[in-house]
Amino acid sequence: MTPLFWHDWVGYVGVVLVLLAFLLLQAQKLHGNGLTYQLMNIAGALGVMLSLLFGSFNLPAFVMEAAWAGIGIYGVLHGMRLRRGKRTVAPHTDL
Repeated sequence: MTPLFWHDWVGYVGVVLVLLAFLLLQAQKLHGNGLTYQLMNIAGALGVMLSLLFGSFNLPAFVMEAAWAGIGIYGVLHGMRLRRGKRTVAPHTDL
């Protein structure tokens, strides 16, 4: 049996985070545009990327995880912009 190194464990934790985020989304415990969901996906993707960099490198898997992390970062930034915009816009009143 091949020994597991730190990068293997980081990769496994990353996989669990991504799958758990998706499960919680499907169970309607998280929202797809919520910060927790996005951070779980980003951390998970980074964990898998680290395992690929320090273990057996696989370019297609690395590209997919980099895209996954990038989309998660976009989601966090987009959500921050939306929340900031809601705070600065005055409430609408009908006359």
